[in-house]
Amino acid sequence: MKIKLTLLCLLFCSFIYGQFENKSVLFIGNSYTYVNDLPRMIADVAASVGDTLRYDSNAPGGYRLLNHSTNATTLAKIAQNNWDYVVLQEQSQFPSFPDGQVETDVFPYAHFLDSLITVGNECTETVFYMTWGRKNGDASNCASWPPVCTYDGMDSLLNLRYRMMADSNQAIVSPVGAVWKHLRQNFPLIELYQADESHPSVAGTYAAACCFYAVLFRKDPTLISFNSSLSAADAANIRAAAKLIVYDSLLNWQVGKYDPIAEFTYTDLGNGEISFTNNSLNFTEFYWSLAGDTSTAMNPTHQFNPGLNKVLLTIYRCGFKASFFQMIFISTIDDVHNQETDKRNFILYPNPASQIINLKTDLTLLGEFYSVYDNSGKAVLSGKINSENMLIGIENLTAGLYWLCVGDRKRFGFSVLKR
Repeated sequence: MKIKLTLLCLLFCSFIYGQFENKSVLFIGNSYTYVNDLPRMIADVAASVGDTLRYDSNAPGGYRLLNHSTNATTLAKIAQNNWDYVVLQEQSQFPSFPDGQVETDVFPYAHFLDSLITVGNECTETVFYMTWGRKNGDASNCASWPPVCTYDGMDSLLNLRYRMMADSNQAIVSPVGAVWKHLRQNFPLIELYQADESHPSVAGTYAAACCFYAVLFRKDPTLISFNSSLSAADAANIRAAAKLIVYDSLLNWQVGKYDPIAEFTYTDLGNGEISFTNNSLNFTEFYWSLAGDTSTAMNPTHQFNPGLNKVLLTIYRCGFKASFFQMIFISTIDDVHNQETDKRNFILYPNPASQIINLKTDLTLLGEFYSVYDNSGKAVLSGKINSENMLIGIENLTAGLYWLCVGDRKRFGFSVLKR
């Protein structure tokens, strides 16, 4: 009598990006976008890292999203449908107004423009440009709406409302205002404002550019070598702020949240037959590799041979690729052996380990062979169990998850995490 055993070894997910990126971006906004030519500044910082930004914009002074929703130039540029991203920036004060006013005067137009963006090209992502509180609050609206009387009050409302717009539209945020806040708190000598205490100085626009670079290219802004007209020290501090606030927490700003996520589960049907369920998200195409065979079925069933089998699911959407794999081990066990009894007499420690793992066995396993397999199914270590307390050196293995199989018939296995 034979028994089939399926053991799970490892799952893995990764996104693949090229070394140098080319992005096309449309900027829809107002003076906070065109002062100091923010799109050009972003292109300059990107070029200093070897990346390319192709851009266009429509940013009339004082414009609101409401105005853009009926502006022929804005609508025509969105309709070109060849953008990786479309950036939406509301007038600097409106998102900080009372809830009812924002719900009437801001949110509907953000949603309308986002719907035009995505219906034209499902691969185009909307980016909401989070602006900043005025240097000393909004004096013109302070009397009627006290929360905006201070910078902190106005800035916190802007932060909240832009997050709400991004969340409700499944979009992402370029948190320029959050970078400005960090700089104000930690580098107060860097002047971010012009004399009107509202529009950005060159330093303020540079901070916005570094923030946008991290969001649009998903790369570390400290790699930027372009300083604009700033001192090297100020530029370096601004880049570090963008890294800390943005790049180190991209998902906090929903960057990558809607990328493909590859995942599957499986059911052992017995006799080496495995049924798979594709649980991936945000994908349009997919491809299975089943221990050397392939499948384009959504939920395939496959007959595997005894041994270690790699199952890889790769999914695609809008130029992004995600992969997920599991190592499935199928072994044949004589009924004279009881696997659970063997496992009770077999202790593996420490796990995780960085240098050495200890195999503590009983006399019944002396003389048995063991093998350690990497993620691809390749045996990287092997030997014979010659002691009840046997040490195996793993210091030369790279960090990751491995599979240790015991017995000349590979009767059972254990996952080993190398730190």
